[in-house]
Amino acid sequence: MRTLTRLSNSPEAARASETSTASASREASGHASAHESAVKHVTGRAPYIDDIATPANALHVAVGFSPVAHGRLTRLDLEKVRQAPGVVDVITLADVPGHTDIGPVFPGDPIFADDEISYLGQSLFAVAAESHREARLAVKEAIVEIDEQPASLDPVAAAEREEFVRPTHVHERGDWQTALERAPHVLEGEQFVGGQEHFYLEGQACLVVPSEDEGVMVYTSNQHPSESQKLVAEVLGVPFHAVTMEMRRMGGGFGGKETQASPWACIAALIARRTNRPAKLRLPRAEDLRATGKRHPFHNRYRLGFDEHGVLAGGDITVIGDCGYSPDLSEAIVDRAMFHADNAYSLGEARVTGQRARTHKASNTAFRGFGGPQGMMIIERAMDDIARHLGEDPLTVRKRNLYRAKGEDGTPLDVTRDITHYGQRVEQLTLLHDLIGQLKQSSDYWARRREITAFNATSPIVKRGLALTPVKFGISFTAQHLNQAGALLHVYTDGSVLINHGGTEMGQGLHTKVCQVVARELGLDLERVRISATRTDKVPNTSPTAASSGADLNGQAARDAASKLRERLFDFAAGHFDQEAGGLDRETMRLEDGQLVAGLGEAETRIPWGELVQAAYIGRVSLSEKGFYATPLIHYDRATGRGRPFYYYAFGAAVAEVEVDTLSGEYRVSRADILHDVGDSLNPAIDIGQIEGGFIQGMGWLTSEELVWNEAGRLVSDGPATYKIPAFGDLPETFNVELMQGHPNSQASIYRSKAVGEPPFMLGISVWSALRDALASLADYRVSPALDTPATPERVLMAAEALRKAHTTADADLDADRDERPDHAPA
Repeated sequence: MRTLTRLSNSPEAARASETSTASASREASGHASAHESAVKHVTGRAPYIDDIATPANALHVAVGFSPVAHGRLTRLDLEKVRQAPGVVDVITLADVPGHTDIGPVFPGDPIFADDEISYLGQSLFAVAAESHREARLAVKEAIVEIDEQPASLDPVAAAEREEFVRPTHVHERGDWQTALERAPHVLEGEQFVGGQEHFYLEGQACLVVPSEDEGVMVYTSNQHPSESQKLVAEVLGVPFHAVTMEMRRMGGGFGGKETQASPWACIAALIARRTNRPAKLRLPRAEDLRATGKRHPFHNRYRLGFDEHGVLAGGDITVIGDCGYSPDLSEAIVDRAMFHADNAYSLGEARVTGQRARTHKASNTAFRGFGGPQGMMIIERAMDDIARHLGEDPLTVRKRNLYRAKGEDGTPLDVTRDITHYGQRVEQLTLLHDLIGQLKQSSDYWARRREITAFNATSPIVKRGLALTPVKFGISFTAQHLNQAGALLHVYTDGSVLINHGGTEMGQGLHTKVCQVVARELGLDLERVRISATRTDKVPNTSPTAASSGADLNGQAARDAASKLRERLFDFAAGHFDQEAGGLDRETMRLEDGQLVAGLGEAETRIPWGELVQAAYIGRVSLSEKGFYATPLIHYDRATGRGRPFYYYAFGAAVAEVEVDTLSGEYRVSRADILHDVGDSLNPAIDIGQIEGGFIQGMGWLTSEELVWNEAGRLVSDGPATYKIPAFGDLPETFNVELMQGHPNSQASIYRSKAVGEPPFMLGISVWSALRDALASLADYRVSPALDTPATPERVLMAAEALRKAHTTADADLDADRDERPDHAPA
């Protein structure tokens, strides 16, 4: 049976505390409060873009896509499209009044293609009709002629031809060549790491309503409203202030709506302004999958030197990202793959090279982990390979290579093993080692290892595997200017509070955490604080909700606003109340339990929050405040490949156990144990939910979610029938999740918490490593099997057959060698 995750502050405890007289500030933050939209989610009352009431005169937009992956557009005849029933407008690139390139960082993304075709699914034109059906039928009337050319689909071949979307980047630390030459052991290997479709439940969708002065109001499912505001304004040729974006919630994003929600908003805005009518655009699932980018597939290589204990001396790692046809966010994504090519291990003297290959596919984009998971995969493969080469357990080799301080666990005092290959010092090393030690003990790793080894020795078909893998994930945008956030706070005269910030809610609980922060700062019950939709006319110039930074940045901005308003109220109260006694004691003022409290002991005075707010209003004190936050300390010099790109690291570890049928390749994950570092948690219930979800999504990326393109460049895994995300039945039968206790963030994050959006995703690597462990038993653990991802049953079966064949051949060679030797010769 499945075991429930253990939670010290359960939802039941949360409800009990709400009815008690305990401190409201204790409930407000660090407490397992329910998601602010939880009831709406489960009852179906939470409105998403397609649930917004469509204006009666709204037009429906459909897009015409390229049917080939590469070529020249020689003819685009849309006359029959214009004459189709219900059609009101048809637009192409020639109809765009402003910018035609909507690349988010670097140019290369035309809103419509009008010459070169770069991928199958590229937008050619758009149709606006009176109904969605009429628009979709009209698209089929287009006459499209393309001089088709061979498609480049292999990123390794593209890299060899130096076909890149951005220049190659290198991190280099020490004399890695000499380290390789002098190392007692050298291994090399390569791997293919598959991509991943975001498969958000709510697809790409937007509703655009024309407003005064050539402006538009855009309702969008979008992780980066400010960027979309900018692009819509530039496409229309209007100032940014003429465009307002509103985003209340997304039905999932995972990075797929960070940059790639913008094209649809731009297209719908063009229609709305040209016709002066509302325009709605929503992509069917298959079109969504073909037209939008994925997690980057990667081809990774390593050549590493190590000593007789498996400790790395140095080496050379190369990661090649399949970027698709344009840059999008690939520069930063491949950078992060490079930053995380070490995971939790000191590489020694090493070079890490990142290449960004151009292929004729949709431009790949952000996805939970942002390249970090793909980078970690190569070093985790190397840890397994080194262990098999030396005849050690992989956990032993992993522990020996963990970042550590000088002199720690036998590390020589003159050896630095706490500095990354890009020059950042790794802090909280004790936390990393304690976390893995605690998980090893709580999961009974060594007892289970002995049991599994014994089982595999007597089970020729079904093999079991076990793996413990760590995670060290850097928190911050690698682009420094994105590490900022704003917030706007209003207190109304009845004492209710409204907070708005620049982050977006995609189900991860960001809005809940921000409300908790405000409630804590103002000493209020959480029920008194409400959040409003993210809007660009309330908080401008916002950063995307990405890089696990949502609560860190926006929580701090909200805290800044609330604390400034609180201090203003204290200043007012000190002179307004109890004038006969000379006013209240300013130094002892605090807000708690919905009251202003001043003084100590018998001299204590309590004034209800509502009374304080009313008095401040009558006294003409502003009850509105803005907040701002910019992450300190971070910097990175791209020219030298050196700096501190991350404010701090989040840590975690997972133990996965699998059972594999080696005659069919089918397997199941029987147990998973997770211990994860979130600092002092803002909301343990939400954090554990993120850890569970991240692990399962990571497991799906590495096992079942296979992206397949045919030779013509057409994505054939374009729906749930051919693309398999994990389902409920794929959960481990035993699933234990705990939060690391007693280790607050060493940096001054919001209440010393840590980000939890992306780091747990990479815990899923333990499942892949456990599959390799099970397969290795086919060769008496002497061979480290090659297993590309996703490790589908087909790939697992092929790996098992290859191991059996190699093991049989090796045994035959050994027997033949024995037969040729005299009886007294040693083996």
